[in-house]
Order: sequence, then structure tokens, then C-alpha cells
Amino acid sequence: MNRIWTIIEKFGSIDRRIIYALVFLATAIPLFFNVRIPMPVSPEVKSAYEAMDKLKPGDVILISTDYGPSSAPETQPMLEALLTHAFRKDLKVLLMTHWRFEGLIMGVEGLDKIARKFNKKYGEDYIVLGYRPGVTAVMIGMAQDFRNIFATDNEGKSIESYPMYKEIAGPDGILNYKDVALIIGLEAGAIGNAWIMIVNARYGVPIIIGTTAVSAPDYFPFYQSKQLLGMLGGLKGAADYEQLLNITGFASRGMVSQLAVHALIIILIFLGNLSDIARRFRS
Repeated sequence: MNRIWTIIEKFGSIDRRIIYALVFLATAIPLFFNVRIPMPVSPEVKSAYEAMDKLKPGDVILISTDYGPSSAPETQPMLEALLTHAFRKDLKVLLMTHWRFEGLIMGVEGLDKIARKFNKKYGEDYIVLGYRPGVTAVMIGMAQDFRNIFATDNEGKSIESYPMYKEIAGPDGILNYKDVALIIGLEAGAIGNAWIMIVNARYGVPIIIGTTAVSAPDYFPFYQSKQLLGMLGGLKGAADYEQLLNITGFASRGMVSQLAVHALIIILIFLGNLSDIARRFRS
């Protein structure tokens, strides 16, 4: 019996390098396998999915990637899932950012990746508008005519020169919020508030917000008041959306990693406490 207690007591002195290695493996291994855990889908994510699913082929969505690399593990999977849904339904995509080059890099990277999967062509199925300074001025200026703000796209070419512009602008040749069926703001900060309080409140454009987990509580009141059609919060929100699309992306694998690490931590805490009990028993 004393031998058993001696073995149990040693659990409290596991080399920290072993613990770090176990945490690393528990985090990394699930990311290399297409495994996901069935989860109850959050109501706000289901609402976002249904809002997208109601759109018709040819409808225009405007995506604003207002985040940088530091928030990408949570927000980039949202972008890729939403674009997958959009291109499945043959929607037309406009992409912009209020986060200078960071948001533009992340947005273009995700858009190009998903567009290749669906064989979508630039200028026919999607256009990258780019970045312009001044959040409020940009949003209000776009209400009159997108060309007031984005006369050229991210490559410096006139947006009027693209077949997609002629298709979505309509007979008057003016592209503004009346031609946009849905705005999606992917946010790492408070710019989503401006989309809601200016563009939704003043111009009535439906909006979906995707945001980091730490910022999600700030947006729940807007969803509850129906100023948002839906919301994706953190990695869980992205994983929920992937589940509704029946795909296994980074968010779904990331949730498996989280589960594995949390389970490991619980086991280590249990062993540590068991070791302490054994030490007291022997003393």
C-alpha cells in the first residue's frame, strides 16, 4: 500500500517540460485532422446563417474585415465560412476594410483562398474595394455612391470597368447601399458599432457581425434588439457556422484542440490534488 501512495505522490512532481510538451501535443495534433465535435448551434449563429441562406443568386453582400493578424485565429475562420456560404449561393461579394493594410491583407488572403475553391473570377464575382481612412465619413459617403469613396479598387483600377459593377449597380449606374442585400462586419474592436448605428440605423441595411470572444458581449444587446440579423462570437461562433455548412475548417478543429487541452488540464489538476492527499497521508 505504501508503494502505491509513493507512486501517486510522484504525480505532484512531474517535470514542467513534460507538462508543456503534453499541452503542445494536445493543442497541435487535432489541427492536422478533419475532426469536429457535434455541438448545439448558438441561436445568434443560426440567425446569421438563415439570413445568408435567404439571399438569392446575384444578391450583393459587403464584407468589412476590420481586424488584423492578432485576431485572425478567431475571425479568419468566420470569413472563410461566410465566403463559402456566399459562393455556394452564387452571391456577389464586395470586400473592404477600416483597418488599413492589416484588415486588407487578411481579407484578400481569405477571399482569394475561397474564390479559388469555387472557381470565382475577380471582377465578375467579387471585387476588393480596399481601404480608405475615416470610418464615419466612409460609411456616409458610400450611402450616396460607392464611387465617392472607392472610385478605384485595391489594384487602382476603376470599379466601373468591371462586369460585376455593371451588373450590380443597376440601370442608374450608381452603386450604394440600396444595391447591397447584407453587410457583414468582422470586428476585433468597436467599428461594428458604427456599422450598426450609422448604416443600419440611418439607411436600414441588414447587418451581421462576427467578432472576437472578448468583444462579443458588447454586441449581444444589438442582436437582442434586432438591430443585428445574427452574430458570430469567437471561435465557437465560427465552428457553429462551419457545422451548419457541414464543413470541417480551422474553427471546428480548434474546438477539438480546446477540448483536448481543457481535459488535460483537468486531469493534471486531479493528479496534483491526488498527489497532495498522498503526501499528507504518508506524513
